[in-house]
Amino acid sequence: MEGEARAGDTHWGTFLVEHYWPGVTPAAFDEAAERVRSSAEALARAGEPIRYLHSTLVPEDESGFCVLEAASQGLVEEAYARAGVRFERVVHAVETAARHGEIALEGGRSS
Repeated sequence: MEGEARAGDTHWGTFLVEHYWPGVTPAAFDEAAERVRSSAEALARAGEPIRYLHSTLVPEDESGFCVLEAASQGLVEEAYARAGVRFERVVHAVETAARHGEIALEGGRSS
C-alpha cells in the first residue's frame, strides 16, 4: 500500500484521520464517515488518486478514526473539506494485517 505504484505510476500512502467529538453517537459518526467516503469516491471518479478504506469509532473515548489511501495528505484534506467534516489531524500511517490463519489470543499472543 504505502509507496506502492498504482495506476499511472502514482505513489499512494495510507493516512489516518483523527476525530475527537464529545457526545458523538454511532449514527452521527457513521453519517460523517459516509460523507467522507462519498467525497473520496467523487474525487476518484474525477481522476484523483484517493480511496476511502474504513472507519472506527471508540465511543468511550468520544473519538473516531478514518483510514484513506491517497497520493497526498492534501487530497485527504480536500475530501474532508468537500464532505464538510471536521477533524483534528491527518497523519501518515502504516497498515498491517495478521498472517492468514493466525488467531489472536488473549494477552496479545497469536497462534
